[in-house]
Amino acid sequence: QVQLVESGGGSVQAGGSLRLSCVVSRGPLYSPCMAWFRQAPGKEREGVAAIASDGRPSYAASVAGRFTISKDNAQNTLYLQMNSLKPEDAAMYYCAAENVASRWCALPRGFGYWGQGTQVTVSS
Repeated sequence: QVQLVESGGGSVQAGGSLRLSCVVSRGPLYSPCMAWFRQAPGKEREGVAAIASDGRPSYAASVAGRFTISKDNAQNTLYLQMNSLKPEDAAMYYCAAENVASRWCALPRGFGYWGQGTQVTVSS
């Protein structure tokens, strides 16, 4: 069973930066499509960014140009660098993974493996 554990959340002022991490363990992902989602209170879960097994990233329009998704295959770790944070970026952020070919790794899509989340708070 694949396990995903997020870290790196916290509180930051608007305009600041945070880097989220997600360590993947306890199971193989042969063709991993990985992504970050977020959910704010009272709102639907939103896909933020995804990265295919070939390294190709995709972003939601709301974060494009401010957020960068990346991965370290040797460390089995997914990252989300978040710059120029806005109050509307505040949410619980979740890491997700699925085995799917690169051409199908783009938001929106379903994911079978999820982490527990890490909280991001942005003050104005």
